[in-house]
Amino acid sequence: LYSYYRSSCSYRVRIALNLKNIEYEIQGVNLLQKGQLTDDYQAINPAKQVPSLIDAENNQTLTQSLVILEYIEEMFPNNQVKLLPTKPQERRKVREICETIGSIQTLQNMAVLLHLESLSEALPADTKQKWAKHFIEKGFKTVETLLDKYAGKFCVNDELSLADCFLVPQVYNAKRYQVDLSQFPHISKLNDALTKIPAFENAAPKNQPDCPEEMRSVV
Repeated sequence: LYSYYRSSCSYRVRIALNLKNIEYEIQGVNLLQKGQLTDDYQAINPAKQVPSLIDAENNQTLTQSLVILEYIEEMFPNNQVKLLPTKPQERRKVREICETIGSIQTLQNMAVLLHLESLSEALPADTKQKWAKHFIEKGFKTVETLLDKYAGKFCVNDELSLADCFLVPQVYNAKRYQVDLSQFPHISKLNDALTKIPAFENAAPKNQPDCPEEMRSVV
C-alpha cells in the first residue's frame, strides 16, 4: 500500500484492510517532499496521488480510495467485516455517506490548499485553515443529517461499513483545521466509538511507519 500517514484517503484504506484482517506492507510516499511526483511513482499512479494498492498475487494496481475499498470487499467478501451491506437499500445509504464525505475531502485536500496558497502572496496566513474549515463544516452538516436518519451503533445501523472507514479520517481532518465538533453530536459520538476499535486505532496517522517521530504526539 502506497500511503502517506496523514492522507485521509490512505487512512480509509488502512482501516478497511485492518477490518478485513488482510496483511499489507506500507510504502510511505511523502507528499510534503513531493514523493508523489517522481517518475517511478507516476508509473504506478498517473494521477500522482495516494493511496495506490498493489495486489501482486492478482497482478493488479489500484488507485482511488473508493475503487480500492470496493475491490477489497469484492475480493474478500467473507473476511471478518462485510464493508457493504447485503441489501441494496442499505448499500445506497453507505454509499451516500461515502460520497458526501468524499466531496468534502476533495475541497480541502493538500493539492487544493497548496494551489490556493500559490494564487497570491497577499492572502492572509490563515487562509488555508479557514478554507478547509468552511468546507468541512458545510459538508458535516449534511453528514450529520444523514447520520440522524441512518445511524445505529455505527454509521449505518449496527454493522461496520465503508461509511465508517470514511468518517473517522474526515473527523481527523476536521480536528486539524479546528472545526468545533460539538455542533455535530452524531459525528462526534460515532468517531469516539470507532477510534477505540483496534482496526481504526492501528490505522491512525500516529501509528504509521512514515509518521515523523515529532508528530506522533500531535497527530
